[in-house]
Amino acid sequence: MSPLQYGLTPKMKPLTPRRSALIAALDVGTSKIVCLIARLKPHPPQEVLRRRSHAIEVIGLSHTESCGMKAGSVAELAAAEGAIRHAVDLAERMAHCQIDAVIVSLSAGRPASELFAASVDVPGEVRENDIARVIAAGSQLSVRDGRVVLHSLPIGYAVDEERGVRDPRGMLARRFGVDMHVASADIAAARNLMLAIERCHLSIEAMALSPYVAALSALADDEADLGAAVVDIGAGTTTMAVFSTGRFVHADGFALGGRHVTMDIARGLSTSLQDAERIKTLYGNVHAGAVDDRDMIAVPSVSGDDREPQFVTRATLTRIIKPRMEEILEMVRDRLAASPFASEPRGRVIATGGASELTGFADLAARILARPVRIGRPLGIAGLPDGAKGAAFAVAAGLLVYPQVAHLEHCISRHAHRLRAGKGGGYFARVGQWLRESF
Repeated sequence: MSPLQYGLTPKMKPLTPRRSALIAALDVGTSKIVCLIARLKPHPPQEVLRRRSHAIEVIGLSHTESCGMKAGSVAELAAAEGAIRHAVDLAERMAHCQIDAVIVSLSAGRPASELFAASVDVPGEVRENDIARVIAAGSQLSVRDGRVVLHSLPIGYAVDEERGVRDPRGMLARRFGVDMHVASADIAAARNLMLAIERCHLSIEAMALSPYVAALSALADDEADLGAAVVDIGAGTTTMAVFSTGRFVHADGFALGGRHVTMDIARGLSTSLQDAERIKTLYGNVHAGAVDDRDMIAVPSVSGDDREPQFVTRATLTRIIKPRMEEILEMVRDRLAASPFASEPRGRVIATGGASELTGFADLAARILARPVRIGRPLGIAGLPDGAKGAAFAVAAGLLVYPQVAHLEHCISRHAHRLRAGKGGGYFARVGQWLRESF
């Protein structure tokens, strides 16, 4: 029985601290598919990006047009499968290797957060097995019908009546508790994305929420400690991840993004979606005062015939783009106001995703959100070409960082899933499975 039938996505084994690993990341979005293959090598603790245990060197990369996707979800299975196969093949050719497993991002399915508290009795000193027991108790509360758990993370411990304990190991207690943050999404969105990938003969090592992994690649340690929100504005969705005292504490999202800006341009200028996307990329601006009414843009006819293109001013283009971006940012503001981020008066916003690269976006976002805003880009990733160092690649790059923090999450082993489903097998089968999963 699949882990999804228990409301849980697959979770990968922790990286071995002293060993290198070959990791493949797959970001299947509404407008593009990015596949990265990287070699992770252990390195000693550093002053910058302290939470990373391995250096990352990209050896294979592909960036292709997405097909069969709508608002981050699979809309046409065969088309999505073909696009994924093409992207993976290009990355494999560049890396001169073949992959059989990937780490996948998910932006669809109405991501949401819940907080749970659980506690257990302890004989005296808090030990590792006590931490595992209390986290497992908290995670058992998190499964909901129709939802899939993407992340289950402890955000604080309680020793008797003392809350907010960061590291309880070795402390004395009679009652030991944990506060858990559980991020989930609609199970249908996760199931169909997994199906499209598995039809490409690829297994899924883990599935992670897009804004969370974007934060792993673009967020500085001090920003996470002081409180920050990462807002990933993709083509079909806008998703958010809030951090406080270095912990991932909240997730949210809605189905509105840069693709809607493209459609507005296509309708407003009577041109094709392809030409509208090109015009947005080359000339898109949300700062009305930064353009000259005399600057003209050639707009091809939507019919595709040989008629002469029409010409519009860049100010006209800005007047089409700006209202939609304001709408998206106002929705972000309202979602953040209902999250723990509202209590971070000086918390900053880090924007990622292709739509955040529009000229003047940071200034517009700072005005609407009433927060300091910067555009986030992948940090500490070697081997990325110049074209892949922007905010549009933060999610894909973050999937390469995710294995370094996956050990912080609680998950039920695949062996436990089979036992729950009544498929435990015989003694030797169970021992063989334990050996495969442990080494």
